[in-house]
Amino acid sequence: MIKKIIVVLTLLISIVGFAQKNNTSAYSFFGIGDKNSSSTVEQLSMGGIGTSLSDVYHLNLSNPAAYASLRFTVYSLGLENKNTWAKDSNDKQSAAATYLSYLAMGIPLGQKGGLAFGLLPNTTVGYSLLANQYDTSGEVIEASAYSGDGGTNKVFLGFGYNLFKGFDIGLQGSYVFGKIENSIINQQKDVALATKYETISNVDGFSLNAGFQYKTKLNEKINLNVGANFDFENETEADGNEYLYSVSLISFESPRDTILNRESKGFLKAPLKTTLGVGLGSDNKWFVGADYSFQEALNVQGGVFNNYSKIKYDVYNKIALGGFYIPKYNSITSYWERVTYRVGVKFEKTGLMVDASGNGNDFTAIDDFGISFGVGLPVGQQLSNLNLGFEFGKRGKSTNGLVQENYVNFRLSLSLNDKWFKKLEIF
Repeated sequence: MIKKIIVVLTLLISIVGFAQKNNTSAYSFFGIGDKNSSSTVEQLSMGGIGTSLSDVYHLNLSNPAAYASLRFTVYSLGLENKNTWAKDSNDKQSAAATYLSYLAMGIPLGQKGGLAFGLLPNTTVGYSLLANQYDTSGEVIEASAYSGDGGTNKVFLGFGYNLFKGFDIGLQGSYVFGKIENSIINQQKDVALATKYETISNVDGFSLNAGFQYKTKLNEKINLNVGANFDFENETEADGNEYLYSVSLISFESPRDTILNRESKGFLKAPLKTTLGVGLGSDNKWFVGADYSFQEALNVQGGVFNNYSKIKYDVYNKIALGGFYIPKYNSITSYWERVTYRVGVKFEKTGLMVDASGNGNDFTAIDDFGISFGVGLPVGQQLSNLNLGFEFGKRGKSTNGLVQENYVNFRLSLSLNDKWFKKLEIF
C-alpha cells in the first residue's frame, strides 16, 4: 500500500511542474482560457453526464456526493488528444495537442463515506494564428501573428457521506493556479520594425462546490437516480505585466524600444453554477441520464481583461444526454460481454460572445455541439478498466468574421481498483 501511495504522490508532484501545450483553439485567447470539463473519460464518453450517477468502481468528478458510493480504492489517470480544424471566410488551419487531462485518487471511508483528491486542468490556452491584410492588387500590406500558451490547473479535495439510505451529500474545495502568456506581433509593409504587445499573468483563486445524490428503486430491476451539484460563486485573480515594444524580425525576434511596461491586475468573477441530473438504470447493466447546467454571465474586471473590447459574456447553459450498457458484467465465457459501451451528446452555450467587427453591435454567441462514444475494457483479474473515448464536434461559426472549429478528441484513461485495509483471513 505504501508503494502505491508513493507512486501517486510522485505523479502528482511531477505533473505540477510539467508544462504542456494543451489547447488548439483560437477561442482560448479570451479570459483565462477555455474552461475544461471536470469529468472523467468515462463521463465524457457519455456526453459529460454524471451529476446523478453513483458508481462503486469509478471516480465521478462531477459531483462530490458520488464519493460516498466508493467501495474500492480507485486510481484514475486520463490522457487526451485534441485535433482541431479551424476555418473562417478566407482560410483554413489545423492543429493538434496531447496532454495529461487528470490524475486523481478515491478512497472509501467505511460503508458510509469516501474522499477523493487530485489534479486536473482548469482552463487551457493554446493558439497560434496569422492574419493578413491585402491591398487591391492582392499584396500583403499588414500581418499580425497571435499566439498564446499556458492556462490554469486545479488541485482538489472532496468528501462524500451517506446521510441515510439512498441519499448522499458531498463537499469539495479546489485551489486554482497557473500562468498565461498572450502576444500579438504586428508588421506593416515598408516599416523596418514590428510592434509586439505581450501580457504575462499569474492566476490563482479558490473555489468550493457541493452536491447531493438520491437513488431509489422504481421496481426490482430499475433504479431512479437524482442529483445536483452547485459550484459556488468564486473569484479568480490575475496579476501580471503588460508590455509593448518594437522588435526586429529580420533574423530572429530582437526587442528594441520599450513603449509600455506596466503592472496589471484583473479579476474574473464566476457566479453560482447549478447542474441538475436525473437518470434511470439497472445496477451493473445499463444507465441513461441527462444533465442540465446553467450559470449567469461571467464578470471580468481590470488588468488585461479590459483590452477585450470584442467580447462579452452571456448566460451559460448546457444539456448533456448519455448512458452505458454492459451485456453481462460477470460473464466467464465472453470477454466482450464484460465490456462497457458508452454513448452521449452535448449541446452547450458557452456564454462567450464575440464581435469580430469591433463596432460593439454585432456580438455572436459561440456554441458547442458534440457527439461522443467509448468503451471500457476490463483489465486483469479485478474490476479495473482501460477506457477509450472519442468525440466529434463543432464550435463557433465561420460567418461575421468568426472562426468555426471542427474537432475530433481521442481520450484514454486507466481506472485501477484495489481493496485496502483487508481483514486478515485464516483458513
